[in-house]
Amino acid sequence: MYAVIETGGKQYKVQEGDRIRVEKIDAAEGQTLDIDKVLLLNKDGNITVGTPFVEGASVTVKVVAHGKADKVIAFRYKPKKHVRVKKGHRQPYTELSVETIKA
Repeated sequence: MYAVIETGGKQYKVQEGDRIRVEKIDAAEGQTLDIDKVLLLNKDGNITVGTPFVEGASVTVKVVAHGKADKVIAFRYKPKKHVRVKKGHRQPYTELSVETIKA
């Protein structure tokens, strides 16, 4: 059994026991959340596609940790003009553990 969920503007294919990194969610570590934005549900070969979400379906996840991803460097310059701009960014994330998928 697997499901496709939406969180943080992105879609993730999840199964029970998976650990995924999503955009930062304001929740404490160890807290359990229900994600009801299920786009697709596959249960025993029967595929249910939502319009846009599958009614009555939800995925229970547990917040494992919060963190920051690796630094991404944005550098631009203009030749012969002494223009050099260097910026760095670290995107915050939340690591989730998928507990159950309810149909």
